[in-house]
Amino acid sequence: MNNLDKLQQAFVTVMKIDPALVVDSFAYGEHREWDSLAHMALVAELEQAFGLMLDTEEIIAMSSVAEVRRILGVHGITF
Repeated sequence: MNNLDKLQQAFVTVMKIDPALVVDSFAYGEHREWDSLAHMALVAELEQAFGLMLDTEEIIAMSSVAEVRRILGVHGITF
């Protein structure tokens, strides 16, 4: 499984959404599936999938799929 698949799977697993929705413009608060509870579950799922620990500022900044990809990039994850 490549990194893009891992990212997509994290969103699908946590939010129970169609994989086709996991695009850069998918954003926190714009879809009922991505609420505060799902946000924290997504953080845990991403940390496990990519073997890293996100800090508080990164967790708060995770406002869209595009931003999640950028933050993971800071940790050396490429897409």
